[in-house]
Amino acid sequence: MTRSRLTASERQEQIVQAALIAFSQGGYAGTSTDQVARLSGVSQPYVIRIFGSKQELFLATLRYAGERIEATWRAAADREPSLASLGLAYKDLLAERELLAVLLHGYAAAEDPVVGDAVRTCYGHLYQTVCDLTGASPEEARDFFAMGMLITVLGAMRVIGPDPVPSQPWMRSLLSTFPDQDPFPGTE
Repeated sequence: MTRSRLTASERQEQIVQAALIAFSQGGYAGTSTDQVARLSGVSQPYVIRIFGSKQELFLATLRYAGERIEATWRAAADREPSLASLGLAYKDLLAERELLAVLLHGYAAAEDPVVGDAVRTCYGHLYQTVCDLTGASPEEARDFFAMGMLITVLGAMRVIGPDPVPSQPWMRSLLSTFPDQDPFPGTE
């Protein structure tokens, strides 16, 4: 049996997928290109040759996360261009914990000027996408993103989403404030 070689594009995608896992666990500062290389089955110099630096690899991973969310929202809007439809689609993304964790790590690393510019651009693009797809007012989009950030944090802590941790009193109290105790109001 012969092994087929991956194209450069396929190899780059493989490395970004490995980076998604590594950065979601260790964050920007706590992840090395060597860890990403081991996860992707390539050498560390190869990772640097493809991306140039750890920072560029992290930026590529952030772009991937933003593009994945945007694609999910666009598909939802094709079915029904409403905030509720986009919210329900985002709910499905909770199963992709690494995706959301990388964005949270990006926000935390925003003090770095280059990373900060990238996450602000990503967030702004997602905001504009929601407004364009749904016709949401600035206030409606603000509320959508505020709830989305809360959902992202609760998902990262495994309060909601697949395989949640055992419920604690504060969790039940917070979740009881959502309509029908659903952290995705209007998506039933």
